[in-house]
Amino acid sequence: MISIRPADSLDFETIAEFQMAMALETENLQLDKPTVVAGVKKVFAKPELGKYFVAEHKGTVVASLLITYEWSDWRNGIVYWIQSVYVIPDYRNQGIFKTMYLYIKEMVLANDRVIGIRLYVDKTNTRARKIYEKLQMNGDHYALYEWLK
Repeated sequence: MISIRPADSLDFETIAEFQMAMALETENLQLDKPTVVAGVKKVFAKPELGKYFVAEHKGTVVASLLITYEWSDWRNGIVYWIQSVYVIPDYRNQGIFKTMYLYIKEMVLANDRVIGIRLYVDKTNTRARKIYEKLQMNGDHYALYEWLK
């Protein structure tokens, strides 16, 4: 049985390890561990930055995601951005992301100030894109452009 809960500060090490594994797996990028640990800890220290959620199986954290917040003046509400999704390889294809997504969606439905959910995905990540489409998420409206220092 998988259970979803808000992460707490004791989960920082696991979440940091997940982020490093995801960067290596998806972008062949070796992240600096002290930087990642500091970044994860910052979210716990400054809740306005976002909130982590974890999935547990028999007391072991097997997945995590981060929600961050975007203000929409067009809709006069907050959009939750799902980021930093990671599921341990042995637990993939078991509906864990779906369970986490539905948990977040219920949060949105219960809060009149929150108007929706967004996420971004690498165009080459066809497996993830299929999952998002099955959850009735729509990728037709926007293309993401970025500049990063």
